Amino acid sequence: MARPDESLIRDADLLAVVADARAKGTAGPFLDPLIRVQIAEQQKRDAAAQAAQTQAATVAALPREKRRRAIVREVFENSPPSFADVRHIHSVLAICGMPYDRLPTQERTFRRTQGNMAVNIQAGSLTDPKGNEVDQPLPFGPKARLILMHLCSEAVRQKSPTIEIADSFTGFVRDMGFSDSGGKKGPMTAFREQLSALAACSIKMSVWDGQRAKSKQFFPISSFDLWLPGHVDQQMLWPSTVTFSPDMYDSLQRHALPINARAVKAFAGSARKLDLYFWLGWRIHNINDPLKISWAALKDQFGAGFTRDRDFRTQLALEIGHLKEVFPKLPLTLTEQGLNLSPAGPEVLALPVPRRIKKP
Repeated sequence: MARPDESLIRDADLLAVVADARAKGTAGPFLDPLIRVQIAEQQKRDAAAQAAQTQAATVAALPREKRRRAIVREVFENSPPSFADVRHIHSVLAICGMPYDRLPTQERTFRRTQGNMAVNIQAGSLTDPKGNEVDQPLPFGPKARLILMHLCSEAVRQKSPTIEIADSFTGFVRDMGFSDSGGKKGPMTAFREQLSALAACSIKMSVWDGQRAKSKQFFPISSFDLWLPGHVDQQMLWPSTVTFSPDMYDSLQRHALPINARAVKAFAGSARKLDLYFWLGWRIHNINDPLKISWAALKDQFGAGFTRDRDFRTQLALEIGHLKEVFPKLPLTLTEQGLNLSPAGPEVLALPVPRRIKKP
């Protein structure tokens, strides 16, 4: 039998196995089988590396949003849920979200209902460092949702209602897959606009049962330090710290909904997909039996901007398909009647099982 070609072995650990055998006096017919084993392992590694390169090239060629979903799904498939990836958002805001798109300046109030509860958001104003009162728009779109997640997560992590913005915000924007460029159309400028809108707005939460109704109105952010950056391309109001109101912070401590930061990044370009993800996390966590939700209820929740039911159903099916790309075990189906959702553990949404506190 021909001698194995030892030059086919390149990896240092495989070469070390052969060298170690020689150092111990192994030679000839006893050494050749060992060399063949190392060659086979090298070929196996080379094939795996080539497959990984091919997969990476395939993913890199995908459109941005699909690429993000593919990358996150691969992470979820190959590693268990991690507490390091857990973030939080207030569950009521996860149920009843904000506008999807910018509303006309004259529209100062937005209302969204879900079942027997509703959220009303009122646009506000900020006083700038020169004493001028500046009207802020209603917060809207994916960036406002990402900011709320960031603020809620930092309040939970730091165990404080006051969050330093200047030190953490740029890194957060980058982590979500956006550049930190400023300028009139830069992502950071859009994030700053939404942060200012959130700092100025007030929220009213309402629930009812047919006989009684209860409402609570508050400013989610009770105070903030505001400054005007000196750079020409950053001339806009910019909070350096924000402090949640006592009502908001106390409520957040009781109703913080865990979410996965990697999943949020996968859907960071779409307000509706973020709302779907947040809402499904809350729904799955709060049911013990299968749940059926009608198309009418789904449209009330997610149908802003659609006039035809057919168009809404088509778009919702597409976006739920995108969620299933990331969470293939998501226990839901769409039917002619609406959405069927089954109870499931946190792992279907890539969340770790909560740690149990050991009793003394």
